Amino acid sequence: MKKYSYAALILFLIALSFAAGYWADHKRSETTPGPVYEAGTESAASDDDSSSPPRNAVMIDSEKQQMIGIKTAKVEKRAGQYSLRVLGRVAVDDRKVYVVNSSSVGWVREVSPVTVGSFVQKDQALAIFYSPEFLAAEQSYFYALNALDQFLKNEPSNVNQLDITKANIRQYSDTLRNLGMGEKQIEEIGQSRRFTDIIKVASPTSGIVISRTIFSGQRFERGTEFFKIADLSSVWILVDTFENEAQYLRPDASVKVFHPNFKKTFQARVSKDLPQFDPTTRTLKVRLYADNPRLSMRPDMFVDIELPVKMPPAIAVPSEAIIFSGIKKTVFVDLGDGYFEPREVQTGWRLGNNVEITKGLKPGERIVVSGNFLIDSESKLRGVGLGSSPSSASEEAAGSSH
Repeated sequence: MKKYSYAALILFLIALSFAAGYWADHKRSETTPGPVYEAGTESAASDDDSSSPPRNAVMIDSEKQQMIGIKTAKVEKRAGQYSLRVLGRVAVDDRKVYVVNSSSVGWVREVSPVTVGSFVQKDQALAIFYSPEFLAAEQSYFYALNALDQFLKNEPSNVNQLDITKANIRQYSDTLRNLGMGEKQIEEIGQSRRFTDIIKVASPTSGIVISRTIFSGQRFERGTEFFKIADLSSVWILVDTFENEAQYLRPDASVKVFHPNFKKTFQARVSKDLPQFDPTTRTLKVRLYADNPRLSMRPDMFVDIELPVKMPPAIAVPSEAIIFSGIKKTVFVDLGDGYFEPREVQTGWRLGNNVEITKGLKPGERIVVSGNFLIDSESKLRGVGLGSSPSSASEEAAGSSH
């Protein structure tokens, strides 16, 4: 019997301690004010008191504000000049790409050590090949040169015949050129008057080799491509922009081009060509033209583009101040005394880091520009707690006792 009496006494003491704890928590909740004041509760201010915060405001003390890094800024309506900054990619100007190919049949004897990315000079020898098709064209060329020499020695000469001979020289030199002989080699054989079947492949321009498909010992047919060479004295810069940004990149507009490794700023101009729409990225591809001194910009290099844009007076806030939930756009207004009110806004233009506010804010108000996502999370957590009614709380307690 004593054993059962001791057990009953222990159970009674445990129940008494739980009851005391519940009573203390209940009294503490009655005396401690909540962070948000709601109309209809004992702790809420009356509707006539204009200083009371809105129902959906959340209160965060100064210590917690510093901890989560809340920063505010004053809302102002002003005209200003904004900088539109976008990313651009350097590309080769299609109009300055030269293809070196064969116009005859032959065999490659030797190839210079240039490869993709090598810089070559105009008329630089790139390869040597053998082709017997040049001999007949060289013979005609030498015959016309010898005839010109004879006409120039004899005085007076037949003017009509002299013009015909000069036209023949141009025709036969064009034939050699079309077969693949470089300008420099044509001049050399014209001076020496010596036949050759060893032809030098010369670069048609100074630039970067962007393609090479020629090898020693290779037999080739007419039309075989040997090299592609790009003149990079000027380049394209391709810019992906959203539709609301593309309107500011007007044809012939001047923009600045930056790169972290560049020690100077480049100027570029917007092309008059219509921007192409990319369905994959949902952006418009705008083309810029830029001079490229010292070949500083290379194909596929990324650069920063900056365009100054003047806008009429408007309320503009940093984009970080706006929380976009997919349905609405919200900013947090600083009401003072640690209270922050979520405010739905409507937006207009967007330039870089600035967004126009067309509805929802007034000049002079202060908004949160840093830490607003943490305030949003705090307000949602507290909103769930405040949304539960006393009756539901009692029913929940009753259910847990069962």
